Amino acid sequence: MTLPHAPERPVVTTLTVGRLTVHTLQTGIQKLDGGAMFGVVPKPLWERRIAADERNRIRMGMRVLLIEHDDGLVLVDCGLGNKEPAKFLDIYGIENAGANGRTALEDALSVLGHRPDDIRLMLNTHLHFDHAGGNTFIAPDDPGKRVQLTFPNAQYAVHGREYAFATQTNERTQASYLPNNFVPVAQAGKYRFLEGNGGEVVPGVEVIVTPGHVPWHMAVLIRSAGEALLFPADTIPTAHHLPLAWIMGYDVEPLRTLESKRALYARAVEEGWRVVFEHDYDTVGGRLVRAERGIGLADVDSMPAAPDANRVPPLDPGGAAR
Repeated sequence: MTLPHAPERPVVTTLTVGRLTVHTLQTGIQKLDGGAMFGVVPKPLWERRIAADERNRIRMGMRVLLIEHDDGLVLVDCGLGNKEPAKFLDIYGIENAGANGRTALEDALSVLGHRPDDIRLMLNTHLHFDHAGGNTFIAPDDPGKRVQLTFPNAQYAVHGREYAFATQTNERTQASYLPNNFVPVAQAGKYRFLEGNGGEVVPGVEVIVTPGHVPWHMAVLIRSAGEALLFPADTIPTAHHLPLAWIMGYDVEPLRTLESKRALYARAVEEGWRVVFEHDYDTVGGRLVRAERGIGLADVDSMPAAPDANRVPPLDPGGAAR
């Protein structure tokens, strides 16, 4: 399989959270319909912030986290992987090629001197294809197209109720849950199924159930030495989704997303959390702050400027709440 070329962009940003080192890895680009990404928000409002292409798609990243932890390397989400056909890649505007027929995730790991074999915990926030597709892979030179585990030495973790939801799909959900991304992991006995409403997975790495996008979606909170970093995944996919009412049309329970965001913001502002956005191509993250019109960003971490029409200016602390 030949994957579309990945753009020449920096793939790694390194942050510190107390005594922990956390790397953000850009695992590629996808392009999704702008209307679907912003739900009930009219296009004249959202297109002020991000331009759509001729197919009404907006460019998004697929950013994941790599945590250097005393218990071993922890990877949070893993991008799309390399198993999908050309038609799928075209529909979703996927650009995630890497060296040797693999993906940009492997390239990003190699920048840091790591291989997939080095990962000890693979934590899935949920099992949609752009978050869990990299759980498994097909070797480019394998004529049998066997699906293999990308991280053979890792324990994988996901909420048990999310796995049940992913394996019992309906007409509304089946397009997002592709069994080859997660069933082989369960068949290999590699999954640790999390329970309840959250808690520590390893010391300093906590999951918080944030229902809405899907019922058992999880955000990840990293804490060390009085500092905290939130990875909200699809609860707040981009900086443009910071306003409470800016919720994806993909969410199966949007009113629950609203309350999940409200609860996260209350804690984040009080405790001074930083945030990293999984799908914002240009804005890596920043500090969540109370702004005049809701929630905004301070101390913004942005990707270097790109010379194209989809580039948007960095957000001021109140900008995302307009």
